[in-house]
Amino acid sequence: MATLTIRQLDDRLKQRLRVRAAHHGRSMEEEAREILRCALASSKPPEKNLAEIIREHVAPFGGVDLKIPKRQSIRKPPDFS
Repeated sequence: MATLTIRQLDDRLKQRLRVRAAHHGRSMEEEAREILRCALASSKPPEKNLAEIIREHVAPFGGVDLKIPKRQSIRKPPDFS
């Protein structure tokens, strides 16, 4: 099992976690595990990848045609002799 340390947790948030844990009859640690379990079990991975999402976001603004420069031949390596 892994261990997780949460630093700089707001005191009010910690107090709310303590109350919620007591309400459910659990320790704060077990309550935090349950919150994480529920939050991550219900989330599905996105159906589209990031590039597709960005493309859909900017598509209404139209496209941009970029001029592709001609390729140049490879330069000769320096001569150190």
